[in-house]
Amino acid sequence: MALEFSPETLKAFEATVARYPKKEAAMLPVLYLAQREFGHLGPEAIEYVAKLMDQAPARVHGVVSFYTMYNMKPIGRHHIQVCRTLPCALHGAEEVTGFLKKKLGIDCGQTTPDGRFTLTEVECLASCGTAPMMQVNDDYYENLTEEKIDQLLEAMK
Repeated sequence: MALEFSPETLKAFEATVARYPKKEAAMLPVLYLAQREFGHLGPEAIEYVAKLMDQAPARVHGVVSFYTMYNMKPIGRHHIQVCRTLPCALHGAEEVTGFLKKKLGIDCGQTTPDGRFTLTEVECLASCGTAPMMQVNDDYYENLTEEKIDQLLEAMK
């Protein structure tokens, strides 16, 4: 069966597109809706969004593959995104990433075998004053230490 938005998400899609002067301008929030609905933006989801947006699938794929906020393959229940931009790098982002790799037993871009965690390095998450930091799903965790990370991982079980 082909992917389709639920009635609720279809209503949100229509409201989102209506806020923009041109349908194409709503691409980013529509992709966000699709990712929320389908879990990730694989080929079938990209084709569906392209049809809804009256765009070529290659154009939608180009947008999805450009931005790190979109996932082209399934991710874990807890998507850990460590900021690696200069302020975070200067305050220990590399150590944070190394600690998480060791603790989770995975490398960046991988998901734990139980499907609980996916680890990703990303560019600026706009929390430079509280470096090092990471985003887990939609939540920010700042001024990270190994102890804070241990507590967070324990709470995510």
